[in-house]
Amino acid sequence: MKALLQRVAEARVDIAGQTVGAIGPGLLVLLCAERGDGEAQADRMLAKILKLRIFSDEAGKMNRSVQDTAGGLLVVSQFTLAADASGGNRPSFTQAAPPDEGRRLYEYFVAQARVAHPEVATGEFGADMQVSLVNDGPVTIPLQIQ
Repeated sequence: MKALLQRVAEARVDIAGQTVGAIGPGLLVLLCAERGDGEAQADRMLAKILKLRIFSDEAGKMNRSVQDTAGGLLVVSQFTLAADASGGNRPSFTQAAPPDEGRRLYEYFVAQARVAHPEVATGEFGADMQVSLVNDGPVTIPLQIQ
């Protein structure tokens, strides 16, 4: 499972001109399930995201987690994180989970996140989404869980 985290001052997802998910300060989580991933990878990814210390403390040092700051999570499905462009100019997405499995794992991740964290917003799996954000820092962290 792969994720790209962006620490944000705010972020939102629009579909067909309508905002479907939005947060203030927190993390934008672009999430990709890959072939062979299951609930164990989703659980480990969520635990890592919630505890990752990438928010500033009083001394300005990255020492606080999204849980410590009570920041929001905006979780957006992003199968293109599985892109392999090593063989040419057109990326291959064969490592991405098949759509049904990707949806199941995305929905599982979101459900678990909502149990563990008070503010979780989402996009819509498989939709054509426009994601807007104000990257705070900027801080962008790639994660991969096997």
